[in-house]
Amino acid sequence: MQTLADAIAHWTQGREDYPTPIANLFLYRRNQPTPPQVCLVEPSIVCVAQGAKQLVIGEQSYRYDARRFMVAALNLPGSTQVLEAQPDRPCLGLVYKLDLRAIAELSAHSKLAAPAEIASQGAAAIGSMTPALAHPFQRLIALLDEPESLPVLAPLIEREIHYRLLLSDQSARLRQIASAGSQSFRVARALDWLREHYALPLRVDELTARVNMSTSNLHLHFRQLTAMSPLQYQKWLRLNEARRLMLNEQLDAASAAFKVGYESPSQFSREYSRLFRAPPKRDIDTMRREAAVA
Repeated sequence: MQTLADAIAHWTQGREDYPTPIANLFLYRRNQPTPPQVCLVEPSIVCVAQGAKQLVIGEQSYRYDARRFMVAALNLPGSTQVLEAQPDRPCLGLVYKLDLRAIAELSAHSKLAAPAEIASQGAAAIGSMTPALAHPFQRLIALLDEPESLPVLAPLIEREIHYRLLLSDQSARLRQIASAGSQSFRVARALDWLREHYALPLRVDELTARVNMSTSNLHLHFRQLTAMSPLQYQKWLRLNEARRLMLNEQLDAASAAFKVGYESPSQFSREYSRLFRAPPKRDIDTMRREAAVA
């Protein structure tokens, strides 16, 4: 993993985050441990070439480092933090967004056995990092030095990354979620709909009809995969979007609340305080002060 760490260190020199010209590839560096930060984890693989990180979803924690990668197959709310980092040995890693359609296609055209039922029902998991998986990431990052080659070679390497994941110890989980007709696939459709329509009133009967599940099955599998109910997930999306609107677009709390679908600013303030442990104005003021210091 040292070669991968060196490549990431080169492109993140002097910056914490580097969204690369390759749309699905994001590099990061942290010089010290960080407190937990609320995040929405998209379908992705997260690798740490140096240092260690942790993702918490509900009551489940996932620790990963140079020997283990984290893979998420759905849009999952959680919190992430850097556990091991220091200025002379920073935490270095990458996030690569997965294409579940590519996984489904490769599964269909590869001579792989049908995915077995997995013991853990969570949509995130820890897998073993192998040279076979690390090498295409190294080659993908190396392509950043050849911008003229990106349109031709990057898609080939990205396809290999998806294939290598299908050969990894997390193959069954990914293939089960990517498989059309599975309960996990239906929950993924429900998550996508909620992300696009979070500001609308949630009518569970309409959502279950949309994804072809019974109400009890939707609640059961939704909670198994996200550690939340559909209503809690919608609330999480609303509160985080409101936070972004207040921080980046300078909306006041009431305006942000109405924009994301709340009818009562007082209810919004109560639920915001429970999630972020501070009332909206104090939370945003604190974030701005911290950003100014950094």
